[in-house]
Amino acid sequence: MKTLVLGASPNPERYAYKAVRSLIAHGHDVLPVGIKKGNIQGLEIMNGFSEIKDIDTVTLYLNAKNQQNWYDYIIALHPRRIIFNPGAENTDLEGLAQSNGIETINACTLVMLATGTFESKENSNQKLQRDI
Repeated sequence: MKTLVLGASPNPERYAYKAVRSLIAHGHDVLPVGIKKGNIQGLEIMNGFSEIKDIDTVTLYLNAKNQQNWYDYIIALHPRRIIFNPGAENTDLEGLAQSNGIETINACTLVMLATGTFESKENSNQKLQRDI
């Protein structure tokens, strides 16, 4: 399953850049999407509304105002969950997502990765099967 990082930036000081690097380091399949061209660890930042399938998680690094143009795109991806990182909280998009059966989380992707709480549904199912 894939994680889409919305708000990706080629600037190493940005948290979205750090999140892409950390997701890669933790073995996740990552798709960086943003408005600036560039790459992060060899991954090209996709610009615009690329057609993508099998997105497990969308992790947001855009503030609520800048998310508005992305609402339809995010919902059309049918992700399992959306993570609203600090500064990206948005009750309007949360409500829209939840009404479309998408889980929403207000959390920090970097902290989730560091503490082992960022698991895809696939990883959770594998862990559950091992525990049974």
